[in-house]
Amino acid sequence: MGAPTSPSSRSAPGRRQAEADDDTMVDLHAAVARRLERHDHRYTPGRRHLVETLARVARPVTLPQISSHSDELPQSSAYRNLEVLERCGVISRIAGSADHAHFELAEPLVDHHHHLVCVSCGSLQDVHLDDELEALVDAELAQAAAAAGFTPTNHSLDLHGYCHNCEPDR
Repeated sequence: MGAPTSPSSRSAPGRRQAEADDDTMVDLHAAVARRLERHDHRYTPGRRHLVETLARVARPVTLPQISSHSDELPQSSAYRNLEVLERCGVISRIAGSADHAHFELAEPLVDHHHHLVCVSCGSLQDVHLDDELEALVDAELAQAAAAAGFTPTNHSLDLHGYCHNCEPDR
């Protein structure tokens, strides 16, 4: 058995992680406030709550899923606030199934990634490409854009198909 540890040494790593998480949230809130200010919108408690919920779940979610994580904001207010946050570049809307769009924090508030979208059930899954492949995709897209006289600002890649639960018979 190892040497006993003091309560303060046992909790230090968890406390450091909590402080890092707090710093990350402070940075996120500051970035969101700046984006909203640029569009003459206030960072209201309802918008702040939506941003915190999206940061906490850290995956694309529907409005009903957002509502299930908190009952602090009525669904109608949440929808109006999501629209403002989307217009200001704070969140991204991802088309899923016909029933519900999915929402997540927008880039560069989160790492660049892509999605797998099930055309049957509408589920979404984040996909991160390795840096080398992402650089190749960026270069090819930039070349295609230049050839068309197009100036890109960003890209998204959503692969549509069937998830493992909805795989059609072959």
